Amino acid sequence: MTAQTLREISAHNLRTFKHHYVSEISGSLGDLGTFLPIAIALAVNGTVSLASTLIFSGVYNILTGLFFGIPLPVQPMKAIAAVAIARNFSNGSIAAAGIFVGACILLFSVTGLLRWFANAIPVPVIKGIQVGAGLSLVISACGGMLKPLGWISPSWADNRIWAIAAFVALIVTNIYRRVPYALALFAVGLVFAIIRTALSGHMPGFEIWHPYIVIPNPRQWQVGALDAGVGQIPLTTLNSIVAVVHLSHDLLPDVRTPSITHIGLSVAAMNLLGCWFGAMPVCHGSGGLAAQYRFGARSGASVIFLGVLKLSIGLLFGETLVDLLKRFPAAFLGVMVVAAGLELIGVGESLNTTGARDLGQAESTLGSTDQHLGPVLTDQERKRRWTVMMITVGLLVGFKNDAIGFIAGMLCHWAYEIPSWWEKRRSRWSEGRLRLD
Repeated sequence: MTAQTLREISAHNLRTFKHHYVSEISGSLGDLGTFLPIAIALAVNGTVSLASTLIFSGVYNILTGLFFGIPLPVQPMKAIAAVAIARNFSNGSIAAAGIFVGACILLFSVTGLLRWFANAIPVPVIKGIQVGAGLSLVISACGGMLKPLGWISPSWADNRIWAIAAFVALIVTNIYRRVPYALALFAVGLVFAIIRTALSGHMPGFEIWHPYIVIPNPRQWQVGALDAGVGQIPLTTLNSIVAVVHLSHDLLPDVRTPSITHIGLSVAAMNLLGCWFGAMPVCHGSGGLAAQYRFGARSGASVIFLGVLKLSIGLLFGETLVDLLKRFPAAFLGVMVVAAGLELIGVGESLNTTGARDLGQAESTLGSTDQHLGPVLTDQERKRRWTVMMITVGLLVGFKNDAIGFIAGMLCHWAYEIPSWWEKRRSRWSEGRLRLD
């Protein structure tokens, strides 16, 4: 990345924040619905350090905003987090899992395997991974955060009534997009959390961060890498690298799109550094990018703001924040996650239009200005692309596994390619016979 590129990114960040600072700040909070619940659950169990997680993820936010110039999120590695929470991992085991995944992604990036892999995946499969991730977010939010709520329970500040109010406000802001929905919702939720924490007598206090190093033992390396790390690799590769690069192009076509290799190196560096200090394993996710875009973020300035906020809070308050964050209303977090999922699902609409990377260039060469009819594809080709995408979506959501959805989509794509492949082979064989004659 050249100095000229960095200057252009910095100018874009400053210009966007200067003219749209409210939207940028609001958008920076869009991914908290995913970040906070997982970080809190891991911190309560003593699996990660909340202070280290806030500090290192804050540093990552700042650096990604400076280097990429887009609202690139820093999200928990969900497959690792799920196993760690279910099995009550030690800090050594989760550190080993994050370091293992980081090392694998680094290897894939420097050898070019990651770029080759990304170029080999057809667009309908990538769109399927994005839409499937969006549906998974909606299902997870509804089942894990919103469904357990009662009409007036578990508290006056966190119940089904507040969830409905937040959802109605979300619908209204779909029309009035300039309203800083995430910022307003976060402010109200924080006030509620402070009141509930004050009533319990466990308010946060100043606690300067004291760093410590986590060195996994051989048993923890085995458990972390094999039981959690291996399952995270396809999820990180597909959703946090390949899908996020395509999504950034779809959502922000006027901003320089990061390369597959650069995003891979970023994911690798984050985990090869922070996990040694007890920080949560993290990645860049397409769901987080969709969330921050949905709530107003359009540049790296948004995540730089969020990073400074995380870094300051982590350095000054550290682990004393756990009780406060535990009381942030799940009703609000759940609706924010639903909004992110819906934004990500909407990406699938451009599958057969110029919004798809593999069609945009071809259609523009034909001089077409119609974004929806797309003269390049026949009806049969459109149906095939849609089928490949939906098979990817269906099996990803059904099995709750990105790798299974990806394999199913690729098999369907290859099956559709068999007739043309066979025709080419037969044509070449016929040409060879004619030359011999």
